[in-house]
Amino acid sequence: MSQFVYGKNVIKQILTSPDVILEVYLASEDKEVLKVCRENKIPCHILSKKELSKLSKSKHHQGYVVKRKDYPTYPLEELIAQKKSEHGLLILLDEMEDPHNLGAILRTADAIGADGVIFKKNHAVGLTPTVAKVSAGAIDRVKCAEVTNLTQTANKLKEAGYWILGADMDGQDYRTLDYDFHVVLVIGNEGKGISRLLRETCDYIISLPMVGEMESLNASVSAGILLYEINNKRFPI
Repeated sequence: MSQFVYGKNVIKQILTSPDVILEVYLASEDKEVLKVCRENKIPCHILSKKELSKLSKSKHHQGYVVKRKDYPTYPLEELIAQKKSEHGLLILLDEMEDPHNLGAILRTADAIGADGVIFKKNHAVGLTPTVAKVSAGAIDRVKCAEVTNLTQTANKLKEAGYWILGADMDGQDYRTLDYDFHVVLVIGNEGKGISRLLRETCDYIISLPMVGEMESLNASVSAGILLYEINNKRFPI
C-alpha cells in the first residue's frame, strides 16, 4: 500500500530513507531532491501547483509531494523492549481523532525521546499525510503501535512493569509525582476524554491545575506539558 505525503520538511526527512519512496513530484527543480532521486533511481516529476494539490488533496504542499510506502507500525512488544533510558515512557491515545493533535504529540515524543506511541486501529486517526506534515518528520522517528483494545493493552503493559497515568480532570496535580518508574501516559479523546474502562485501569489520574476560566487545554498541549514534566523530573538540571 502507498500514500501521498507533502510539505518541504516532510520530504527532506523522507529523503534520508529513500527505500520508502516510490515517486517524487515537485513544483520546481530542487537540486538536493533531484540528486537523491537520481542516485536511488526514483522517478521524479515536475508538475503544476494545481496538479500537486490534486495529488496531495491539499493546497499546503509547498511544492513537494511524495508517493511513499505506508508508514509502518510496530508490535507492542518492540516498543516495550526499546526503552531509551532507565525508565520507559510510552504514550497511549484513547480514540484521538484530530491529525493535528497526533502530529504534535509525535513531535513532542521525538523531542523528549519517548519510546513510542500507541493508538487504536479503529475509531481513531492513523498515520496520515496531515499527521506527517504536522509532526515535521517525527513520524519517521517515533515508533507507533496499533492495537484493537486499549484496556487489554494497558493491562498487558502493567504486567510488563508499567504504571498507567491518565491525563484527565479531577485528578492529582501532575507536579506531585516523581515519575521514577515505567510510565504509560494516557491522553483521551478530544471531546469525551478517557473512556470509563480505561480510566478504571489507570494507577493514577493526573491533572493540570486550571486557575482561569478555561476548563481544559488542547490534547496535544496537555500532552506536551505532561511529557516535559516527566522529562524534567527524570533529568533535572
